[in-house]
Amino acid sequence: MEDRVATPTGEDSAADFTVQTDPFRRELLAHCYRMLGSVHDAEDLLQETLLRAWRAYDRYDPSRSALRTWLYRIATNACLTALEQRSRRPLPSGLGAPPGEDAGEPLLRGEEVPWLQPIPDAMLGDPAGVLLSRGSLRLAFVAAMQFLPARQRAVLVLREVLDWPAAEVGEALGMSTAAVNSALQRARARLGELGLGEDQIHEPADPGHRAQIERYVVAFENADLAALEKLLTEDCVLEMPPFVNWYRGRESYLVFIARVYTLRGTHWRLVPTGANGQPALAAYTRAEDGGYSLHTLQVFTVTEAGISRNTVFQDQELFGYFGLPERIPGAGD
Repeated sequence: MEDRVATPTGEDSAADFTVQTDPFRRELLAHCYRMLGSVHDAEDLLQETLLRAWRAYDRYDPSRSALRTWLYRIATNACLTALEQRSRRPLPSGLGAPPGEDAGEPLLRGEEVPWLQPIPDAMLGDPAGVLLSRGSLRLAFVAAMQFLPARQRAVLVLREVLDWPAAEVGEALGMSTAAVNSALQRARARLGELGLGEDQIHEPADPGHRAQIERYVVAFENADLAALEKLLTEDCVLEMPPFVNWYRGRESYLVFIARVYTLRGTHWRLVPTGANGQPALAAYTRAEDGGYSLHTLQVFTVTEAGISRNTVFQDQELFGYFGLPERIPGAGD
């Protein structure tokens, strides 16, 4: 939506501001999330963006830029300011340590790490259809963004995701066109080093992948390790923030799941949800009263070859964002 608007004055200004900016709130939230890697921070930065925009609304000139462009410029600069005060948000596989060799080893908590968070599909609304079709909110992309300097993140998003011309990006960020092109080149090179190619950035979600997750649900709830094995790629990854341990390979994955069954029992319920445009499951374990208690949120990467990654989150704040009930009834409830 690129409608140009005339800003009113007087008592109608506040109401007009809300009407004009509301259509962009969710995509601006997605933009801030992409830059920060945190749902909580993205919400804060969205409010900061709207506050800055309101304070400058009487000076907004629709003849110079569309309202959407103006808001994105404010949001991007608010994110750059915030990133000066914040550490990057990794996943366990991005901390630099190699994968664990023994899936039965003790789990080490990393509570001091500001972990990357997934974002609920429900928070993104209609704009998610366009934005997710380019893969720009996939966990792999947002995780890779954490390795880029703040300005390179901004350039990459504005050029590659929003498709802004280099000159317009330069104007928004106070950079020359040559500097923008150079920053984009360095950002692309870094993503390539991290193994994130163009196909992964722009890969659309495949509705057929949902069927693989449905088979995963059946296999997991039946504690059927042989069936799970058939669904996993050979080099699949399992990581579980806030634990720093992570594992690569089908064998390690299955050893860890067998450990989960030993420690938590084989009675589970997996409830479908969505995060970052990817299939996700809320995992509930059997409680003493016969019901099921919320245990983890699991976000999956699915390829034609099978499930290649499961990122498992155990974070009460996240559970709240996803609207997950702490308990679901058992068969006798």
